[in-house]
Amino acid sequence: MASTLDLLKRLSDHGVEYVVVGGMAGVLHGGGMVTEDVDVCAPLTPDNLAHLLAAIKDLNPRHRMNPEQPPLPEDAGALAGFKNLYLATNWGQLDILGEITGVGDYPEVRRRAVAVTLAGASYRVLDLDALIASKRAVGRPRDLQAARELEAIRERIRGQ
Repeated sequence: MASTLDLLKRLSDHGVEYVVVGGMAGVLHGGGMVTEDVDVCAPLTPDNLAHLLAAIKDLNPRHRMNPEQPPLPEDAGALAGFKNLYLATNWGQLDILGEITGVGDYPEVRRRAVAVTLAGASYRVLDLDALIASKRAVGRPRDLQAARELEAIRERIRGQ
């Protein structure tokens, strides 16, 4: 199976506009809570959806929240109106979110993103303060635990 980095690189190489959020953003900021999916915030516009479909078409993308897990359509127009896409692919789970609780819609998420370089490529990742705010706003026990860990990382960074 490909790595998370392979999936992010694939999205970037196909011109998908996105910001890494969720558990992977926490890991990129130094956190240790690994999740089973890759969460990105992205504009769900026809153009960006077309880039997304091109990027993952050979990865057998399916709607993972539907019990039948139907395949994604090949036409980006068929995805008009979706606010989020929860996908299963041959490379793992990919969640594409139109907005982030506690932060806002994609333009605000993008404004709150920082560049992180991994394996020679640059990725936009939700900044630490916004990530903590989102974890606190969601409020599930695992998100609150992640928020506490990220707050400790932030304090260490500020103390340097």
